[in-house]
Amino acid sequence: MSWFNKAVSTFIDKVPPSTIAVFAKRYIAGDAIEDAINVTRKLNGEGAMATIDVLGEFVSTKEETEYYRDLAIKVLEEIDANKVNANLSLKLTQMGLKISKDLCIDNIEKILKRAKELGNFVRIDMEDSSCTTDTIEIYDSFRDEYNVGTVLQAYMRRTIKDIDYLSDKPMNFRLCKGIYDEPRMIAYKDYDIVNDNYKYCLETLFKRKAYVGIATHDEILTFHAERLIREYGLKKDEYEFQMLLGVDEELRRIIIENGHRIRVYVPFGKDWLPYSIRRLKENPNIIKSAMKGYLK
Repeated sequence: MSWFNKAVSTFIDKVPPSTIAVFAKRYIAGDAIEDAINVTRKLNGEGAMATIDVLGEFVSTKEETEYYRDLAIKVLEEIDANKVNANLSLKLTQMGLKISKDLCIDNIEKILKRAKELGNFVRIDMEDSSCTTDTIEIYDSFRDEYNVGTVLQAYMRRTIKDIDYLSDKPMNFRLCKGIYDEPRMIAYKDYDIVNDNYKYCLETLFKRKAYVGIATHDEILTFHAERLIREYGLKKDEYEFQMLLGVDEELRRIIIENGHRIRVYVPFGKDWLPYSIRRLKENPNIIKSAMKGYLK
């Protein structure tokens, strides 16, 4: 890690929100559903799909969960009404996981039912390690009846075992490196080991006929993913690449030009600060890029 990246990761929590907003706005579609739909329409025009995410997590009241549940359903309905190529991503803590698991399950099922009626798909995002087991179990409980997927994180030591556990049925995962600050006992800390485990997990998933959203901005991993796609003779509709809004748009274009499908994560909402801080820690180079733009 360079001195600049290390400094950003260390001090970003102390930076005023107004300053973070300047650098983070390219990650966020806007405050409203309409902003997310407009960004998705533009992405569709460039040959990319989208997954729309309502920002906000770790809510503390039942009323908040109902608000976010209804907003998630509204996103599905707006996707359908506007005929854009997108699905929905959501977080279990937004649906009440830390209040009551039963409440969370009830909210999720209402969203999944509406998605099924509209012929769409829901991705259950992975959060920090306190949520991993519940997320896996809830995904497992719904995947027979609904078009649903979840997320695996390559930096977690348990991930290959989770793949083994879930391999008895068809699987749909987004595979990413992982972004939360987890202890060494449960997460790999070395960059090369995380990359090696990503490749190992990806190949294992392909062997077991899983549908994988290959979520990475790392061109090394993109290269290895393309190699495995060729090696396993995968058809275009048997996998997809995934990237975050505002990150390495040139690589996104390269992936599309190479004939692959790609889905862009499009977050919106007023609760943008925690998400933006995590993303800036993950990718401090976004600050460098923005500064260069201001100096031109």
